[in-house]
Amino acid sequence: MSGTTRVVAYCLLGLACALTIVPLLYVVSLSLQTEAETLSAHPVLWPDTPRFDNYATLFKLAPFGDFILNSVVVAGTITVAHLIFDPLAGYAFAKFRFPLRNTLFIALLATLMVPFFIRMVPLFVMMSNLGWLNTYQALIVPFLMDAFGIFLMRQFIQPIPDDLMDAARADGAGELRVYWQIVLPQVKPALAVLGLFTFVFQWNEFLWPLVATKTENMRTIPVGLTQFNQENFTLWHLTAAGSIILFVPTALLFLFTQRYFVRGITLSGLK
Repeated sequence: MSGTTRVVAYCLLGLACALTIVPLLYVVSLSLQTEAETLSAHPVLWPDTPRFDNYATLFKLAPFGDFILNSVVVAGTITVAHLIFDPLAGYAFAKFRFPLRNTLFIALLATLMVPFFIRMVPLFVMMSNLGWLNTYQALIVPFLMDAFGIFLMRQFIQPIPDDLMDAARADGAGELRVYWQIVLPQVKPALAVLGLFTFVFQWNEFLWPLVATKTENMRTIPVGLTQFNQENFTLWHLTAAGSIILFVPTALLFLFTQRYFVRGITLSGLK
């Protein structure tokens, strides 16, 4: 790559970063402004006196503590379930031989083609018949496993040499020990990708929690924040504060898992 090409690439990269970061910085600024500053005819880029008490006010006006707790329970439980069940199913599809294996795997992948809007109505009826509406069961149980997660783990597990696992079996290792000590350490980057994708998706999920919950104390953050904005549509500084609360956990999770995440994305591109 020539020097001119490198400079142009860095300039374009810097522009892309600025386009991504500047709106986020403005939301942070907005969350620290007064109501008068947010409604001013001239946009305030940064308040003269940052109002950090906006975050405390937000919790006084709406039960954001309940919203956060619900989101942590739902997104956290589903993420842990995916990290347990998806690799197990992926391991079975990658390394075991059983009747109709390929047919079942194709059928599993076919479910990815069905939009959630089509599945939502029968899922709602099922949850209603079970008496699970407005409970954690309705928010968690239908999403304990995922076809994409199983597919991702199968693709990462499949290249692991069979001879390595056969050697462990020859030494007396059981199937679960082979899976735990041989397979899982080889797919840590994939687990990081799966965990991050699952948590971010479930943390930001809006439609199903909106449909499956009725009372305010069962709302997750995206639903609760939208409801708060509809009821207090002029309080943009508090809505911005809620948006920052919604953003921070996923950003922290990425920072903690970025080493494995980048490696997993790189390896998935090579497969």
